[in-house]
Amino acid sequence: MPETPEPTGPQEPSLDEQIAAYQREFRDLDPQVEVVMSALSRLHRRMNVAYGRQLATLGISNAEWEVLKSLVLSGAPYRMGPGELAKRLGLTPAAMTHRIDRMAGEGLVTRDRDESNRVRVIVELTDEGRTKWLEAMRMAVDFEGSLLQDLSSDERGALGDSLIRLLRRVEEAQPDAGGRLTDLD
Repeated sequence: MPETPEPTGPQEPSLDEQIAAYQREFRDLDPQVEVVMSALSRLHRRMNVAYGRQLATLGISNAEWEVLKSLVLSGAPYRMGPGELAKRLGLTPAAMTHRIDRMAGEGLVTRDRDESNRVRVIVELTDEGRTKWLEAMRMAVDFEGSLLQDLSSDERGALGDSLIRLLRRVEEAQPDAGGRLTDLD
C-alpha cells in the first residue's frame, strides 16, 4: 500500500473549526453570516489558484489575462488606450506600461501611435492574444461547469441572484473598491 505523503505546512482549519474558534474569541459573531463569508473567501482563493494554473498552461499570467479580457470587453476592434486600461484594472500607469511591454513582446497585443492623434498610444489585441483568450475561456467554461454540476438550473439561478445582491451591497458601500486601493498601499 503506497504511503500517503505528509502534508507540508500548516493545514487550514475546516470551516466548522474556524467558526468555532471565532465564536470562542468573539461572542457576537453570527455563525450563519460567517459561514457564508468564509466559504466565499475560500472559494475565491481556490478559484484564483485554479484559474492561474489553467492560464499557466497557456503561457499567460493572471495579469495578462486581465488585459486580454479588458480588450475583448471593449468590443471590436479590441483597442484601448493604456491609461484607460490602467484605470479599468486599478493599476498605475507605470505598472500598465510594464505589462503592455511584456505582452507586446509575447505577441499578445500591439502598441501603436493613434494616427489621428500622434501623442496618443493605442493598445490592440492581436490574433494570438484573441486565441489565448478563447482558449482560456474554453478552459474556464469546462471548470465552472464542473464546479456547478451538482446544482439544478433553479439552484444556479438562485445562487447567481443572491451573489449579485451581495455584490451590489458591497458596491454601494464601497464604490471605489473595484480596482487597486491606494489607501491600503
